[in-house]
Amino acid sequence: MEAKVNFTLVGLFVLVLAVGLIGGVLWFGSDKQFGKQYETYLVYEDESVSGLNLNAPVKYRGVDVGSVGKIELDADDSERVRLSLNIELGTPVKEDTVAVLRTQGLTGIAYVDLMGGGKDSPQLKANGTEKYPVIRSGPSLMARLDIALTSLLASLNRVSDNINAALDEENRRALKQSLADVAAVAHALAKRTDTIDAGIKDAARTMENTARVSRDLSQLVVRMERSAVAVEKIAASRGLQQFTGETLPELHGLVGELRETAGSLRRASQQIEQNPAVLLYGTTAAKPGPGE
Repeated sequence: MEAKVNFTLVGLFVLVLAVGLIGGVLWFGSDKQFGKQYETYLVYEDESVSGLNLNAPVKYRGVDVGSVGKIELDADDSERVRLSLNIELGTPVKEDTVAVLRTQGLTGIAYVDLMGGGKDSPQLKANGTEKYPVIRSGPSLMARLDIALTSLLASLNRVSDNINAALDEENRRALKQSLADVAAVAHALAKRTDTIDAGIKDAARTMENTARVSRDLSQLVVRMERSAVAVEKIAASRGLQQFTGETLPELHGLVGELRETAGSLRRASQQIEQNPAVLLYGTTAAKPGPGE
């Protein structure tokens, strides 16, 4: 009888120990700890939640504050996914808080990251249509990259279409002909390099000669003006009062001719300074007036 009692006690002890071990494992494996209370929040996702599993962590600014309790399709809109989040009581989930799907490193394991939540924003509460408060969802990194790549590809397609429209058959022929003309002109210029260089040198010498002629004309004009003034002074001096009446008119005529010649030379000098080509081509004839 004593042996039977001992086996019973041993079996009872082993059973209690097994139950304690199982309870400990369940307690450590659960994200809920004694003394913590949780609130349920809803998130509606328009994008794929691939990689997100039940009990996936919910983080607020990198701190674990809960887990994903349920993942299911929205009964009212099959294109949306309805997430139920169990978040610790006291977590500052505000009206401007946004839930974003993220992945951990290279493993691809997804979790829900809560962002936003300003100090002055009111606490998020349930509205009349939902039993639990609904947190707004934001686009994930992959969704933003997909949108950016789609927009970039659309822009590239538009640019390609515009280029194809601009370079149609007729425009390509015209462009080809223009390039051929440019090549012909460049080839012709290359053959006439010596002639062009000689022309440039001749033009430089012509400009130098023109400048020298202009300076000489200016000096001649100055000298003629001085001569005219000297003749006038001689004509007006007392020593010439004895000249006959025929000599004085001749002197005055000579002075007038000197002045006219000086004026003509001055105008010619000005024209040469303004347009040196006058020496080569002469002056252009004036346009006839009305009735001429």
